[in-house]
Amino acid sequence: MRRREFVTLFGGAAAWPLIARAQDRLLPVIGFLNGQTAATFAHLVAAFKEGLKDAGFVEGHNVTIEYRWADRHFDQLPALASDFVRRPLAVLVATGGAHLAAITATKTIPIVASFGSDPVKLGLVASFNRPGGNVTGMVVLSGELEAKRMELLNEIAAKGIPLGYLLDPNFEAAAVQRQAVEAIGPVIGRQIRIVEAAREADLDSIFRTLSQLHIGGLAVGSNPLFNNIRDHVLMLTAKLAIPAIYEAREFVLGGGLMSYGTNVPEVYRQIGVYAGRILKGEKPADLPVLEPTKFDMTVSLRTAKALGIEVPTSILLRANEVIE
Repeated sequence: MRRREFVTLFGGAAAWPLIARAQDRLLPVIGFLNGQTAATFAHLVAAFKEGLKDAGFVEGHNVTIEYRWADRHFDQLPALASDFVRRPLAVLVATGGAHLAAITATKTIPIVASFGSDPVKLGLVASFNRPGGNVTGMVVLSGELEAKRMELLNEIAAKGIPLGYLLDPNFEAAAVQRQAVEAIGPVIGRQIRIVEAAREADLDSIFRTLSQLHIGGLAVGSNPLFNNIRDHVLMLTAKLAIPAIYEAREFVLGGGLMSYGTNVPEVYRQIGVYAGRILKGEKPADLPVLEPTKFDMTVSLRTAKALGIEVPTSILLRANEVIE
């Protein structure tokens, strides 16, 4: 090989990483901020990327995604959000409890968020149809879902006995959840005992209280706290030896009886679609805040057998998944 050819080849090879980095800098950047862990949200990140792809964007091809995970240290979210907004982001995606930190950090960068409850009542957007400002997204939870879970629990629990509801009073939607649960009691003809746990250390004493109340079934409220300490919640619920219903399928896979909740992967897919639409030039102010339309119910016949109860056919027919 002649010296000129060698120099040309070497120079070209050495330049490849520089060219790649330059190309990355030219691509629009999405900041992905999440309060949870990368491992537990891997399937939801995949759903988000699927939505981006539906909108015409593929990570590493025509868009760059930078990730920041708080690993359930939610007090770190404001600092992570502040770090993000100092960067040239095209869109900031705030999920897994990160929406308030993101909205506080910037009023100019477009934000697509998952909301734990009604963002209009929280003052985060002007209206569902016309959010205004720089924020839009999807609502993951609602009081209606808490009421629906109580209705399902009523179908399976022994009649004539009060039901229990476990609430995290510090969750942003706690007031809405309490109101929905209190309202559904007279409708289903049940007394509902609401107990509160604001931290994991409260659980053992709270479940002793539930045992003393002699409830016939338990609904565990939807919120990040109970999702994060799922194994502890399941262990204590099993000790009560009563039917219980949860928000997410993962509770049932861990030994719980039944779950009913939003199809969360679909939420993340739609967030990806919205992020892509903003990259194409649309404004968050003009993208309606969406509410979930897909819901999943999972039932474990294995757990039902261990509890000595029979799951009504009406519930089995509505279930998306039945674990034998």
